[in-house]
Amino acid sequence: MSMAGSLRKVTGLGGVGGLRKVARLARRRPRVDLNHPARSPLGSSVVNCVTYRDGVRVPGCADVVDAVRKVRRSGEGFVWLGLHEPTVGEFAGIAELFDLHPLAVEDAVEAHQRPKLERYGDTLFAVFKTVCYVEHERLTATSEVVDTGEIMVFLGEDFVVTVRHGRHGSLGPLREELEAHPRQLAKGPAAVLHAIADHVVDDYLSVTDAVQGDIDQVETDVFSENGARTDPGRIYQMKRELLELKRAVVPLSRPVEDLATRPIRVVDPEIQAYFRDVLDHLLRAKEQIAAFDELLNSILQAHLAQVTVAQNEDMRKITAWAAVIAVPTMVCGVYGMNFDHMPELHWRFGYPLVMGVMAVACLVLYRGFRRNGWL
Repeated sequence: MSMAGSLRKVTGLGGVGGLRKVARLARRRPRVDLNHPARSPLGSSVVNCVTYRDGVRVPGCADVVDAVRKVRRSGEGFVWLGLHEPTVGEFAGIAELFDLHPLAVEDAVEAHQRPKLERYGDTLFAVFKTVCYVEHERLTATSEVVDTGEIMVFLGEDFVVTVRHGRHGSLGPLREELEAHPRQLAKGPAAVLHAIADHVVDDYLSVTDAVQGDIDQVETDVFSENGARTDPGRIYQMKRELLELKRAVVPLSRPVEDLATRPIRVVDPEIQAYFRDVLDHLLRAKEQIAAFDELLNSILQAHLAQVTVAQNEDMRKITAWAAVIAVPTMVCGVYGMNFDHMPELHWRFGYPLVMGVMAVACLVLYRGFRRNGWL
């Protein structure tokens, strides 16, 4: 099968009619938002395929092979191919066309990778973890707070291939925003890589701000009057969700630092200055997450201390009442032994006297415990 035929199979739109359909869809430039189960408006893993020359979108990119051939023949511009959760079979033709390394292809198809930056010859492979804040009315012990996805980027001198996994993090609005700034887009594929990194890191900051609201609510509940009755499962749930966010943010520091400081062939030096700004925002998000982790540890320790204090207070009350009840129990136990010769047993005023002594003794103990804060 030819390369063109292979890619027609990838897109799932075979024949001339299928290519015309792709061309019509490409000219419409729809806003792509994959927050729904549908994989792609093209009916396959291919979300969009666009050629850019001097930062301007070139109309018509129905055939990926033809678009790449034109770019390489002219030596100007680049192709941006966007995919959403492709299968091995769907990605095979694309990997062959752009000469992508098999290990990087395997990572892109299987997903569930940690953030990283790898170089395979003249191709750069970057993995970003995307995050999304899950709205909820009230935080519970089972609430999902952070949802994660992935964006893989293959970067060459004349192409960008983005592979997205997950139900959020659509790059459609980002593509349109870049197209509104042709001078930045004219700097080549590295400008797309920077825009994706900046978009992902900005989402980190937005999610951390939203998570802070949940942590503040938990903190308020723990230090309220009935803080000891707060469900500790909520704190543990926030710890778990924060760990998920931490796994996305922290490992990305080294790759972004490399993009900002180390010379890389496919990254223009002018773009590296923009990556330094991304690194600054990333470090801010990383510091916020570390602070949240410490704060949650302190909240958990404070909650456990409150529970211990509440239990001690309950034990003091129980002990005080047991001491009060012990007086009549002792007297009743003595006079319940049924001996024939006991003092005051047959005296007319014996019963009122014993009852009075028990009442006075219980009252004295009660007032003493009450004065000392035990009751």
